[in-house]
Amino acid sequence: MEVGKVKVERVDRWRWKIPRQGPMRTDGMVYASDEMMEAIRQDQSLQQVANVATLPGIVGYSMAMPDIHWGYGFPIGGVAAFDLEEGVVSPGGVGYDINCGVRLMTTGISREDLTDEDIKALVESLFRNVPSGVGSSRKDFSLSQKELKKVLAEGARWAVRNGFGTESDLDRIEEGGCISWADPDQVSQKALERGKDQLGTLGSGNHFIEIGFVEEIFDEEAAKAFGLFPGQLTVFVHTGSRGLGHQVCDDFISLLVKTSQKYGIDLPDRQLCCAPISSPEGKAYLGAMGAAANFAFANRQMISHWVRETFEQFFRESAERLQIRLLYDIAHNIAKIETHEYQGKKVKVCVHRKGATRCFGPGRPEVPEAYRHVGQPVLIPGDMGRYSYVLVGTERAMEETFGSTCHGAGRLLSRNQAIKAARGRSIAQELADRGIYVKGASKATIKEEMPEAYKDVSDVVEVVHNAGIAKKVARLRPAGVMKG
Repeated sequence: MEVGKVKVERVDRWRWKIPRQGPMRTDGMVYASDEMMEAIRQDQSLQQVANVATLPGIVGYSMAMPDIHWGYGFPIGGVAAFDLEEGVVSPGGVGYDINCGVRLMTTGISREDLTDEDIKALVESLFRNVPSGVGSSRKDFSLSQKELKKVLAEGARWAVRNGFGTESDLDRIEEGGCISWADPDQVSQKALERGKDQLGTLGSGNHFIEIGFVEEIFDEEAAKAFGLFPGQLTVFVHTGSRGLGHQVCDDFISLLVKTSQKYGIDLPDRQLCCAPISSPEGKAYLGAMGAAANFAFANRQMISHWVRETFEQFFRESAERLQIRLLYDIAHNIAKIETHEYQGKKVKVCVHRKGATRCFGPGRPEVPEAYRHVGQPVLIPGDMGRYSYVLVGTERAMEETFGSTCHGAGRLLSRNQAIKAARGRSIAQELADRGIYVKGASKATIKEEMPEAYKDVSDVVEVVHNAGIAKKVARLRPAGVMKG
């Protein structure tokens, strides 16, 4: 089978190999069903998988998850690991929204105890309490530059120390909510200016807060470890590093285009601009990226605090009595130094996950102790009209994908295409007819994020589940959605 100039060979029902060819240093590996591969062929994302395989120091395959689609440099859904001495770090392998990620909060509340009007009222309250939309800021909260740099150094720990959540939250966040090697001094003044009033805000685009409920349990043991039960009310928070992270990416793309030439790195696409991990420029980008990631961890932590407050006000009960707990928080766009086993040896590598999720298997010390016997929770949000999933990491993911899996549904339509497809329709009313109340910062946002703009997330999840690189635990159904 050939896709444009990229040869693709079936490995099995769920895997497709792009054999090494031309300047590629390794093979590509794409996780997809037959039906998905037909759609994937329509854009340039397979070429991007092949392009990533040309970068110096790549270890193992250049990989793409089933939610793959065309991105900047790397495909969205792309995963690649690089040797720390010979390899590179690339802003295109992380993306503009650094540490765009998702957290799931659970409650002791049953969906059947709430009316549709209750759900609507909760969404309206969240909309009042959490700023959202393009350029949003919280009027009653602002940071000095000195304090902002503390956020960039400490992440969610700064938020908890300042009264936004509890110490127990930190145990349930990837990296404890803090990238230890972050370097705030590598963040430009322009990025600091863009971020100083945006902490604790949802932003726009595909960012959301979603009230849902557990519709089905697939793995009783993992569900019990995660504290999930049928009918349980849940809350997803999906957002990232806002304007600060976007500016960090922009700043370093400008720098690393020149750096790639300086170090004689031959790029098939200038969007793959990069620097050796061991170089001053590579270290500077990692430091700035880590700082932006910490901003995102703190951002989700603060929003979660305001979600808890909203529930307390609505139910007139404490968060403790309502049993509102953080299940987990994971990054979708990040590059991290991790230790993995590769070809029988332990290796330290820089793993780029762009539109992909860490999914460590049982026994890894990075997994919270309460979950370590089953594996890391993996949170896969879908679109606002269908469902989302909780998965769990596996040993096979550790062996095959450097502990990585998909991150969501993946777009089918661009935002402009979605707006055209929604012309003459009321997407909010269509969702209301399905029992889902949606409140958006604008009508345009709701149209851009219409369910048809995304792949069916169950198809994506079936691929990773059957391929063994994550395992289904529970399916969640949306009831009320606040869009940025």
